[in-house]
Amino acid sequence: MQIIRVRLINSDGISKGCEKAPVEILKQLRFIEYSEKDKKIEFDKLNLEEIHVNLENIEEANWLIYENCKEIFEKHSKAFFIGGDHSISYSILRSFNKVQEKPFLVVFDAHVDCKIPGKEAKNRDWLRKLIETGYDPDNLVVISSRSILEEEMSFLKENKITVIKMELLQEDLEGVCDLIMERARNSTGFYLSVDLNCVDPAFAPGVSEIEPGGMSSRDLIYFVKRLMLLDNFCGADIVEINPDKDFRGMTVRLGAKILSEMI
Repeated sequence: MQIIRVRLINSDGISKGCEKAPVEILKQLRFIEYSEKDKKIEFDKLNLEEIHVNLENIEEANWLIYENCKEIFEKHSKAFFIGGDHSISYSILRSFNKVQEKPFLVVFDAHVDCKIPGKEAKNRDWLRKLIETGYDPDNLVVISSRSILEEEMSFLKENKITVIKMELLQEDLEGVCDLIMERARNSTGFYLSVDLNCVDPAFAPGVSEIEPGGMSSRDLIYFVKRLMLLDNFCGADIVEINPDKDFRGMTVRLGAKILSEMI
């Protein structure tokens, strides 16, 4: 198992500050002695790495992330990435798609990140670019979205992408989790991509773009703890935490809490 820091941001300035999150999350992880499963978190024994990227050269950064992640997924049964903004998921999941015969992706996000992409993936178009460069849209689900643009809506319908909005989550949280676990279980390996704006800003104010009406922090922890029970869980990323916008370290601490339940 590895924990990898990835400081990349690419969002026209919206996510400036997220490059500071990896260091701050790991600082908070030091203070978590046990997960809720009563597993001791031995911080000094964790395998910590960083994919060093040049924030002024996004093309090179994406190439480095892809090449490093491909090697990581080939060598390790589990890998955890701390961003950075959501653009890091594009290159990570391109490599995951290359390594896994039948991958499955679970995305927690207030947005669907399917705007029309440019040359390099950004934090609000990375998922669309991932699909347009070969990822099978049947093998993914987006959870907790509550702000979808018109250009995204048509893309979602054309590609029959499963989006579970907050209304359904409110009605049947357990049933939705059952459904996701069943789909994940049928893959050769599955991956979680967690944008902390999936959580309501009352619980996670320190994100790039807040969206009211999200999940509670307890709901997200519930999902994570149940999905971790599956043997074919291969990894996750935690992204879009912005320490500069946080209040009393609430969001950074939640990121560390989520990570502690995964490792």
